[in-house]
Amino acid sequence: MAWGFFAHRRINRLAVFTLPPQMMRLYKPHIEFITEHATDPDKLRYVLKEEGSHHFIDIDHYGIYPWDNLPRKWNDALLQFSRDTLMNYGIVPWYALQVYYRLENAFRDKNQAAILKWSAYLGHYVADACVPLHANSNYNGQLTGQEGIHALWESNIPELLADTTFNYWTGKAEFVDHPGNYIWEIVLESAPAADSVLQIERRLLQDFSSSEVYAYVNRNSRIVRTFSPAFVTAYNQQMNGMVARRMSRAIHAVASLWYTAWVNAGQPDLHELTDKTFSQKELDEFKTLDERWHNATVISERTHE
Repeated sequence: MAWGFFAHRRINRLAVFTLPPQMMRLYKPHIEFITEHATDPDKLRYVLKEEGSHHFIDIDHYGIYPWDNLPRKWNDALLQFSRDTLMNYGIVPWYALQVYYRLENAFRDKNQAAILKWSAYLGHYVADACVPLHANSNYNGQLTGQEGIHALWESNIPELLADTTFNYWTGKAEFVDHPGNYIWEIVLESAPAADSVLQIERRLLQDFSSSEVYAYVNRNSRIVRTFSPAFVTAYNQQMNGMVARRMSRAIHAVASLWYTAWVNAGQPDLHELTDKTFSQKELDEFKTLDERWHNATVISERTHE
């Protein structure tokens, strides 16, 4: 899963506090919804076969930085590559922009339920774009014998260290002139960092015995192997705060795109919204997501775990 549930929820929650007062009127009272539903896109992998492609882009497949040969606009990309190719190697920057426009339209329609849903979902996809391993074909170290590094980077480190050692302050949300270009900038920051993510862990493994790298914990009445706190801490230190920086980047980017969608929709008064409750169909969809997730039947073509 992307970032892990803990980090996704933190990112959406903390993004709320960077918004201007006019937006806080809506977002603060509904912060629990935006927090909890930050993880819905990961749960969608249990419902929609192609959902996995929305969370990543194996951009190294297309050549080398800065990948000028890869069209930034979706229709141009379709003309150059087949849809199957694009879906196979991931479409997070294009899909995140689609979700951004859904949010902008929700603001324009003054539809509170849609605003909250698409805010939560946009937060997820933008946060995914901030993760180096979501922009590389060796996304879980499976090509270099480093299986498990995905969860180590985006789940173990935040869960162990974020609330006690990360500086979450990112400054206020800012207007983004070109949301599509902005999302691509995030991806182009993430992708080059993937090599360091992998190389640093590979070097660090040489300094730890197997018994020092791993620990066994009780999780949901099951004994599972995970990375030891000592190894997680050492890895985070060796990366010189990369995870904290990318998490802060995600918080600021999410809030800035929420803010931009509101501004571009004409800055509607968020006291004057319609559709303040979700329809029964929407509530049923949320329930189905949770049921599929708890039953753990992934049907998307690829996961990042």
